[in-house]
Amino acid sequence: MPGALLYSSLSMYFFLSTPLFLLHSIAVGFLTGCLLCISLRNSWDAGAFVYGKTRSIRKDPTSPHTQEVRLPMDQWKIRVQDVYPAYISWETFEQIQQMLADNYAAYDRNKSRGVPRDGAALLHGIVYCGACGHKMMVQYKHGTRYLCNALRQQYHVPVCQCIPADSVDQYVVELFFQALSPVELDVYAAAVATQQATTQQITHTHQQHLERLRYEAALAQRQFTRVDPDNRLVAAELEKRWEGALADLKGAEEAQASQGPAPTRLQALSSELQTAFQAIGHHLPMVWQQGSISQQHKKALLRALIDKVVVHRLARDRVQARIVWKGGETTTLSIPLSVGALKDLAGAETMEHIILQRSAAGVLDETVAQELTKLGYRSPLSQIVLPSTVKIIRLKHGQFQKRSQSHPRQIEGALTIPQLAKALDMDPHWIDDRI
Repeated sequence: MPGALLYSSLSMYFFLSTPLFLLHSIAVGFLTGCLLCISLRNSWDAGAFVYGKTRSIRKDPTSPHTQEVRLPMDQWKIRVQDVYPAYISWETFEQIQQMLADNYAAYDRNKSRGVPRDGAALLHGIVYCGACGHKMMVQYKHGTRYLCNALRQQYHVPVCQCIPADSVDQYVVELFFQALSPVELDVYAAAVATQQATTQQITHTHQQHLERLRYEAALAQRQFTRVDPDNRLVAAELEKRWEGALADLKGAEEAQASQGPAPTRLQALSSELQTAFQAIGHHLPMVWQQGSISQQHKKALLRALIDKVVVHRLARDRVQARIVWKGGETTTLSIPLSVGALKDLAGAETMEHIILQRSAAGVLDETVAQELTKLGYRSPLSQIVLPSTVKIIRLKHGQFQKRSQSHPRQIEGALTIPQLAKALDMDPHWIDDRI
């Protein structure tokens, strides 16, 4: 046995310098790791004989050397199950292979999400571009950003999208917390009740249909047995009806039997699970913000409920995100993004006009900022309108709330000291001294 040979080799190598109990611990741990690796990759642990798992290919036609590549399970040539004693079921083996493939970060092929890592981006591996459909990669060069460069790598075209990750992650995490709220538990309970009622109604309808067909077949049989044999035409017609009723009954029974396994039924949550989910919904946001959960665990928690997130930039200051939850439900939301200038905001001209109008009426900057926030406007780097933004726009157009704050730079028929010094080609300090 290979395991016995490995155990003997380890024992002989460490025998003179290692205590006996430590030798045993090392050997047991090593053998356990070997068995785990065997169970993860080899199909005989699932009791199946498999042939044709690899294929030899020649990348360079001019070279005589070939390279073996591993084929996906659906391309294996031969598979015979239940040949060996199985340690795990074939369904478990398929789940393990799917998990291993999903842990491999194949960004270029968009086939897997990759194992959660320590990076700051919480949606790496599950965020997709809403413009071209390719998976987006993470870039940490100038902050955390989601970058779609699949088309650039293939066709050398410009980058499709580049979206700041912090804002998207924040809104997705908030919806994740809402999904764990007690309200969602009530929705789940209602979905379970609806599914059970629908299933019972469908089953009852099928049973009624089969009972009606059985009754019609029995009625046709009774009519045929009671007819006078001398009435051949009547007997032939009744026999034809009986055969038709039997054919309909057999077809209905075969159709019901060929429907396959019933769809997965939602399981009602027990009181213990409901209490646990409610506790998670209350405590997880607090623990999340305290930093007690690592980035890997945060990403794993998000992936437990979220299948993918599709983002599409609608404007410079806004992104549309569609969250695809486990089970197929979707949630679409609009996410505001931070921009570098006021002109990049949607509705910047209208907001500037309102600021000038309200400031001319003598309204304070704080009040104007609150009014604009209620109307849905915001500052470039904030989700609300800051009083400083109102002040900058007001001073830009020469509107002052107090005369002592400043003086207009341009008054018809008058010049400032620098303007006068420039016009006379004199030193402005000499003019200050004369004044």
